[in-house]
Amino acid sequence: MTVLPNIAVPPVDEFPDLFGGPAAAMHIDGAAIAVITDLYREILPIGGAILDLMSGWVSHLPPEIAYSRVVGIGLNPCELAENPFLDEWRVQDLNRNPHLPFADHEFDGAALCVSVQHLTRPAEVIREVGRVLKPDAPLVVTFSERCRPTRAIGCWCLHDDAGHLCLIAHHFAEAGNWGDIRCLDRTPLGGGDPLYAVIGRSLGRWPVASDD
Repeated sequence: MTVLPNIAVPPVDEFPDLFGGPAAAMHIDGAAIAVITDLYREILPIGGAILDLMSGWVSHLPPEIAYSRVVGIGLNPCELAENPFLDEWRVQDLNRNPHLPFADHEFDGAALCVSVQHLTRPAEVIREVGRVLKPDAPLVVTFSERCRPTRAIGCWCLHDDAGHLCLIAHHFAEAGNWGDIRCLDRTPLGGGDPLYAVIGRSLGRWPVASDD
């Protein structure tokens, strides 16, 4: 396990379950978690370098797939240190600082699991993810209606699930460096918590270079 340098650890009372971690994971049931793992199995490249945003004690990645590198960004160093999927991790509050401490085109895929509703600067974060991903690499954003309204940003609470899909797709569009943006309903067919996803493909650093 490698801890990335220049870590700014917030006070303990700032991060109990705001971003990711056990509390966020337990807001969705096992069926919804299995759907997330299947989606990662389908979308994230085998053997690739993966960035897990707003990570916690578990990443829901397929355990049978070998990735070359999995890096977590989160708020709780204790949970990040316990996450068996992470090779490296960094404590960072993306609401205070959306800049990611990575080079352009460093990752082959990224995931943001049931925490997008906590971002106060979502387009800036998603733009940065597009920068650190290789061209055409995916970002998988998942969410469920099982979130604490008091923890979500105000505009999130004004929408239903269809509105949430449109809102996240708008964040991708506002970021300006994404293509092939898709909205999916992956609610388990056999019953379980609702589960939705928005997936985009990186176009690289913003502003995107033209072909002219």
